[in-house]
Parts: sequence; structure tokens; C-alpha cells
Amino acid sequence: MSLKTVTVLGGGNTAFSVAANLSLKGFEITLYEIPEFRESLDPVVDGGIIHLLGAGGQGAARIHCITTDIEQALDSPDIILLIVPAYAHKPFAEVCATHLRPGQTVVIMPGTLGTLEWARLLREAGTGGVVLAEVDTAPFVCRKTAPDTATIWGIVTGMGLGVFPAGEFEHVRGRLDILFPGLTGYPDVMACGLAAMNPVVHPAGVLLNAGRVEYSHGEFYFYEEGVTPSVARVIMQVDTERRAIASRLGYNLCPANVAFHRAGFGPDGDLWATINGSYMLTRLKAPGSLDGRWLTEDIPYGLAAWHSVGAQYDVPAPTMRAIVDMGSIVIGDDGWTSGRNVCDLGIAGMDPSALKAYLQTGKTA
Repeated sequence: MSLKTVTVLGGGNTAFSVAANLSLKGFEITLYEIPEFRESLDPVVDGGIIHLLGAGGQGAARIHCITTDIEQALDSPDIILLIVPAYAHKPFAEVCATHLRPGQTVVIMPGTLGTLEWARLLREAGTGGVVLAEVDTAPFVCRKTAPDTATIWGIVTGMGLGVFPAGEFEHVRGRLDILFPGLTGYPDVMACGLAAMNPVVHPAGVLLNAGRVEYSHGEFYFYEEGVTPSVARVIMQVDTERRAIASRLGYNLCPANVAFHRAGFGPDGDLWATINGSYMLTRLKAPGSLDGRWLTEDIPYGLAAWHSVGAQYDVPAPTMRAIVDMGSIVIGDDGWTSGRNVCDLGIAGMDPSALKAYLQTGKTA
């Protein structure tokens, strides 16, 4: 299947890495950022080059178009990759809604249920015919290592994909597999959103290392030094609650340690063993402060959203609730109100059968 032009929305670590990686593979890439955040593009906008290092390719990647003009960004691509923090999903949806056309596909990388918020917002804007999809994790373990340079330490294998409506799954996977080979599938976007790993690991791990993060300003290796066996036990309790919510909705999601291993992060074993044996994860430093996205994103848009889904379907999640409550104090923001809930996702009041029908067809009753 032919696919040449791709638009990447976002200007952060993974957006730069994906844009550079796909450009070096011969794809025509447009890189877009919302105008008020144009400074993230400034280091590369004049020369049009992102230097890529590491496991995802080496070289000077020439980006076809770098822009803050949304009409230009959405003019021609069939595939649009949204690669921004979850708190930016809604602003990007509002910018894109009236410029998207039927037949285009927007893929949120990763989504953490962002497709459902997008679906609601596009419906409210009167935008139809757009297929939405999300993946369960970012495709790379990567960082910007200089203003115009991205380094990829590891490539995720078997990245999971959910599509909305679910009936479009094979079409979307066929197109995306050209960009990211080896995609695996979820029954729908709810299953995919509940399979995200960042909210499982980050909030518990950061809060249990809060003193060290503040004292060292993140100068320690988060996964290697911070995720000790006792921290891993708390993380796995969050994971147990996540899987219980999924089970209530008919999904059999694998435990976090198995998911990490299948994605190629590390060896088979319990969570501590998988993380401790991971080259790519043990390269990552801790966040430099407690107001970074490992709390400000993964609490309100991850744990709080999952808890809201669980509450609607009578699944208790006390560890998630405790982490959201405690994390809200730490970040100075109410994670229950600043993120997503079932109303934001457009599924409030749907019983499990109505939810399943909506996820399959994209049509509300």
C-alpha cells in the first residue's frame, strides 16, 4: 500500500524523533506545532534539518515542511500523527477540527483514551468521516539531546493499536505498518487506552521518589535506581486495579511486566527484573522536578481518567485514588478536575453494551 506524505503534530522529544526517523526512511514529513509553542521548532526551522542519533537511524534528516500553519499541515496527508502530551490533545483537536477532511486518519501516540475525547470534540464541531486511532506507548525511547538533535535509545516492538471506529482497524493497521512495522491490535480504543504503561509506572514511581527528585533535581537513573522492588510492588497494585477495570469491560489485558517484555523493553520476569535488565529504560534520568509531565500528565489524564471509567462500572480502584489524591497535593492542582473523565470521553451513562456498540461503530445511540 502506497503511503508517502505524513504530518507529525507536535514539537517535543518523540515528535522530533519520529519526524527524523521517517524522513531518513524516505517519507515526506510535515512537522507542525501550535503557533504559541513555535519556539520548539525554532532550532530547526531555518535549515530544515533534525540530526538523528542512536538506534532509530543516524544522519541529518531533512524535514519537507516545518510550519505553524494548520491549513498547510493538514492539506495533503492521509496519515496524521499526533505526538504531544495528553494535556495537549484537546487544544490540538480544537485547532484541527475544521481543517480535517473525510478519509484522513489521526493517530495519537500514545493515546491514553485521547481518541474518545477527540471523537467527542469532532462530533461537536460537526466534523465527520475522520478515522481516529491510538497506540499504547510511544514508538521510541528517546530524547532531544540538543536543540536540533534527537537520540533514540530503543525502538518499541509490537506497539499496540486501537482504532475508532473499530471496524476500520485493518485499514489503519495496513497503512501504519508501513511506518511502524510489527503493530499488534486491541479490540478497540478503550482496551488500548487502558493498556498504556506510563500512568501505571510514572505517578507511583515519582511520588515514592519525591524527596530524591527534589534534592537531586532528577540526577539519578529513574528506572534503574528509583524502581526498587518495593516501589515495583506499589506499581503492580496500580496495575492490578487497571486490569480489573479492563476485565469489567470484557478485556483481558496482560500485566505490566509482561507488556514491558513484549514491547521489547527488557527481559522476561517480574517488573523489577524486566526494568532492571532493560538497556533503554535504565538510560533514562528521573524528571528534574515534581511538576513535570510524569505527574501532571499521567495523574489527571491517566489514573484519574481510568478511575472515572472504573467508577462508572462499579470497579473500585483505591490505590489509584490514593495516588491521585496525594499527587494532586504535590503538583498543586486537582487531578480529578484538570484531566479527563467519562464526560470528557463522551461515554457518560453508557452501560457496557452501549459502550461496546459505540466503540465498534463510532455512532451514539
